[in-house]
Amino acid sequence: MNVLYEDNHLIIINKSAGEIVQGDKTGDATLADAVKAYIKIKYNKPGEVFLGTVHRLDRPVSGVVVYARTSKALTRLNEMFRKGEVRKTYHAITPTTPEKRKASLPLLSQNPTTLTHFLTRNEKQNKAYAYEEEIRNSKKAVLDLRVLRRGATTQLLEVNLHTGRHHQIRCQLSAIGLPIRGDLKYGAPRSNPDGSICLHARHISFIHPVSKALISVTAPYPTLNIWKVYED
Repeated sequence: MNVLYEDNHLIIINKSAGEIVQGDKTGDATLADAVKAYIKIKYNKPGEVFLGTVHRLDRPVSGVVVYARTSKALTRLNEMFRKGEVRKTYHAITPTTPEKRKASLPLLSQNPTTLTHFLTRNEKQNKAYAYEEEIRNSKKAVLDLRVLRRGATTQLLEVNLHTGRHHQIRCQLSAIGLPIRGDLKYGAPRSNPDGSICLHARHISFIHPVSKALISVTAPYPTLNIWKVYED
């Protein structure tokens, strides 16, 4: 487990792809369980360890995850996330160009491009679908993205969310013909060797809910070889 930051009120972890942030129907061991065990041993805590889940990452996604260690921090962080006071930046590896380009598709560059779609969610498939116009039961999804580096066949994108929809980044990038590497569910041609997808919660910044200090944390890339191409 890779701890990026910790104090009395919160702990920030660099989640590995494949780990579950919080329990689900699989019943598999969770990252939250591992963090509780870490806190219990490190601080010699008697009894049950309090740990509040503030936000989530999909199982095949890696990167920054914040947990609250006190109820005060949990309540305040939940409100900060709701109000959009927490800035999260994601990095994604995609093909350099879509297989089929529509006239409406944006040409990506180092300048931010805003994508807007309307997403629906299929619970049985655990999958989101993107539409250019609002339809029944859809939710507006908005993000900004720009190219950080471009290789011969892949590129590294920076993504900043304006909304927080189910599988939003995965779905919206797929909708413009740029499925995230390894993401079979959203159109990638092949999986990654470790079952991950190349979507990484790279950075998070916010004002500490108790001390009011600026917290700014960057998560190192996964060890998969494709990420090494884009390491500074």
